[in-house]
Amino acid sequence: MAEQLKLIVDMVSVLGAAAAGGFVTSRLRQPVLLGYLLGGVLVGPAVLGLVGGGSEIKVLAEVGVALLLFALGVEFSIKDLLKVRQIALGGGSLQIVLTIALGGGLAYLTGWVDTLPKAIFLGAVLSLSSTAVVLKSLIERNELQTAHAQAMLGILIVQDLGLGLMLAVLPALTQPPEAIGGAIGLALVKTALFVAAAIGAGIWLIPPLMRQVARTGSQELFVLTVFALCLGVALLTAAIGLGIEMGAFVAGLMISEVEYADQALDKVLPMRDIFATLFFASIGTLIDPAFLLANAPVLVGLVAVAMVGKALIVTPIAALFGYPFKTALIVGLGLNQIGEFSFVLAGVAQGLGLFSERLYALTVGTAAITLVLTPFVLKASPSLFQLLERLPVLGPQLAASQAPRAVSVEEGIEDHIVVAGYGRVGQTLVRLLRSQGYRVLVIDNDEGAVQILRDQSLPYLFGDSASELVLEKAHLERARALAIALPDPIATRLTLKRALGFAPDLDITVRAHANDEIDTLYQLGAKEVVQPEFEASLEMGAHLLADLGSGPRAAREAIEQCRIDHYRMLLPDRPDYLQASDLRAVSDELEGDWFTLEPTSPLVGLSLAQADIRRLTGVSIMAIQRGSQTIRFPGPQTLLTAGDRLLAVGDEEEDAAFEQLLTGSAPALSGVPGRWFTVPPGCWLGGQTLAAADLRRRHSVLVQAVQHGSRLIRFPNGDTRIYADDRLLLCGSDAALIRFADTICNSTQQPALEPPD
Repeated sequence: MAEQLKLIVDMVSVLGAAAAGGFVTSRLRQPVLLGYLLGGVLVGPAVLGLVGGGSEIKVLAEVGVALLLFALGVEFSIKDLLKVRQIALGGGSLQIVLTIALGGGLAYLTGWVDTLPKAIFLGAVLSLSSTAVVLKSLIERNELQTAHAQAMLGILIVQDLGLGLMLAVLPALTQPPEAIGGAIGLALVKTALFVAAAIGAGIWLIPPLMRQVARTGSQELFVLTVFALCLGVALLTAAIGLGIEMGAFVAGLMISEVEYADQALDKVLPMRDIFATLFFASIGTLIDPAFLLANAPVLVGLVAVAMVGKALIVTPIAALFGYPFKTALIVGLGLNQIGEFSFVLAGVAQGLGLFSERLYALTVGTAAITLVLTPFVLKASPSLFQLLERLPVLGPQLAASQAPRAVSVEEGIEDHIVVAGYGRVGQTLVRLLRSQGYRVLVIDNDEGAVQILRDQSLPYLFGDSASELVLEKAHLERARALAIALPDPIATRLTLKRALGFAPDLDITVRAHANDEIDTLYQLGAKEVVQPEFEASLEMGAHLLADLGSGPRAAREAIEQCRIDHYRMLLPDRPDYLQASDLRAVSDELEGDWFTLEPTSPLVGLSLAQADIRRLTGVSIMAIQRGSQTIRFPGPQTLLTAGDRLLAVGDEEEDAAFEQLLTGSAPALSGVPGRWFTVPPGCWLGGQTLAAADLRRRHSVLVQAVQHGSRLIRFPNGDTRIYADDRLLLCGSDAALIRFADTICNSTQQPALEPPD
C-alpha cells in the first residue's frame, strides 16, 4: 500500500467502523458516542489492527477537538445562563471545586495517583458531565422545561465555561513544585490578556469581517472564513502556551454574539460531527478490551465511586439552592456521569505525561460506562425517591421535605379552580379564568413564577404539585376543578393520580406532552386531555373547513367529534411493542401490579364503569390480559371475566383496597353505581360510628368510602366515626339512595327501620 494512501485508508476504516458502531448503539437507544468508541476499538491495534495506535488519524482528531469546542463556544447562551443563574453560577462553580477536591483528594490519599498535579487533573476530568447525553435524555422524556432540567442545564453551561479555564490553567501543573504558583499566575495573566483581546476583536473586528464575507453571497467563502478563524485562533493560543482547545472555545465565543452566529454554526456542524467522530474513534483505538477485562473489578469500582460520588456532591448542592429533595436528587443522578469533554482533558493530561497509559485507559473506560448508564439512571430516579420514602427513618423526613415552602391561601377557600403549573400555558389559563370571574389557586415550584403570583396578589402554593402535602393544602375536596399544565410528564401523571385520591369526582383537565400520553391520562382519570399541537391543528382546520364551504357549524361539529374521540383520527398507528413499552414505563413509574380475577370475585360480569374501581379503591386499570390477548387502556364498557389478569396502578394502600374488592371481603357495587352524599350539620349521623348507624340493615345502603376533610377512607369498618360535612360514598338501589338523600340524611333523629327493597 502506497504510503501516501495510508491516511485515507485509516480515515475510511475509522469512519466506517464509527458509523457502524453508532448505528448499532442508536438502534439500542444508547449514546452514539459509545458506538464511535466501540468502532475505534474494533479497528484499533488491540482487535483487528487496521489502524495503528500512533496513526496520523490523531492529527485530524485534533481538528475534531477544536471544532467541538468552537461549536460549544458558539452555542453558549448568556440568556439561558441567566434563567438559572443562582444554581448555575453558584452551584455549578461549587460542584466543580468540590468534585476536584474530593475526587482528586480521594485518589491521592488512596495512592491511586502519586502527585497532587495528577490528582487535580483527575478531579477535573471527573467534574465534567455530558451535555449531549443529558440533553438527549431530557428531550426524549419531554422534560426539557422542568425544574430539574433547567438546573442541570445551568450547571452544564458553567461546566463548559470551566473547561476553557481548565485547559488554560491545568497544564501549568507540570512545572516543578516551587514554580507551579508562578506558572498558574502566568497562565491566568495570559488567559486574561487573551480573553480581553478576543472580546475587543469580537466587538470591533469580527462582526465587520463576517458582514463583508456574507455580502459576497459565497457560501464556500463563508465556511472557509469561519473554519480559518477557528483554527487560526486555536493555533495562536497553542503558540502562547494555552492549547488549541482554549483558542477554539474562545473563537466560538467571539462568533456567538455576531448576527451570523447561527449561520456559522450551521455550516460548521457537519464538519464538526465528522472530525469529532474521528476524535472519539481515535480514543477507541487506544482502548484494549483485554486490559479492561483484566481490570474489571477496578473499573466497576471506579464507575461506582464516580457516579455515587458525583451524585452525593450535586444533590446537596441543588438542595442548598432551594430545590426540593426530589428535584435535587434527580439533578444529582442526572449529572453523575463523566462527559465527552473529559476525554479532551484526559488526552491533554496524557500528552503532558501526567496520566500513564493504564490510568488513561481506565479513565476512558469509566467515562464510557457512565455515559451508557446515564439514561437508565435518569429513568429510575423517581422510583428511587419512592423507595427512599418507604424507609422507616428517612421516609418521614423526605415526605416532610415535599411540604409547600410558601403558602398564600385563605382559610376555608372553596369553589375555586386549582391550576398546577404557571408556565406559558398556566398563565394564559389563569388570565382566562379570572376574566370570567372565577377564583383561582396556583401551584408551582419555580421561584420566578411564585414571585409573579405574589406581585399579582394571586393565591398560590409554592411546592411540587405531585406532593400529597401540597395537594392537601389546595383543598381539592372543595374545589370546582383542577387544571394540570405542568412541563414534566411524570409530575403530571402523579399529580392526576394523587388528586383523585383527595377528590374522586373532581373535574380534571390535563395537558398532554406527547401523543402516547393521551390514553394513559384518560385511563388515570382525567376528564379532558388537551394536546396543544393537535388543538392548534384543529383550530386551523376549523377555519379552513368553514372557508372551503363546509360552513362554521359543520366545521365545529367535525372538530368537536375529534375531541370526543380523544384525537384518535389524528393519532398515527403505533406498533404493539411500542404500546407495550409505554404501558411498562407507566406501570413502573406509578407502581403497577398484576391481579388475577378469580371466578368467585364479585366483579366478574361487571363492566369497568359498573365496578367503579378507581373511585372505590384508587387504582386505575391500565391493561387486561385475557388469554393471549392484551387489552391496553380498556374502556369503561369493557366487561370483566373470570381469569382476567388486571394491571392496576396504585400505591400499597390502594392495592390492598383493590384486593379486598377482588376477593369480596369488601362488598362490590353489584352493578349499581355509587353516589356521594354530604352529611349536613345537625344530621343524626354526626358523631355516630358506622356500626351504630347500621345503614346497611336499617336503610339498605352500604358505605363504600368516607371522605373526612382531605382524608379518604376506603371500605371503612364499623369503628369509623362520621362527622358533619363528611362525604359518604353509598351504594344501593336507586329507591334506597333517593330515600336516603331526601329524608334520612336530612333528619336530626335516626328514622325508623326501613323495609328492604
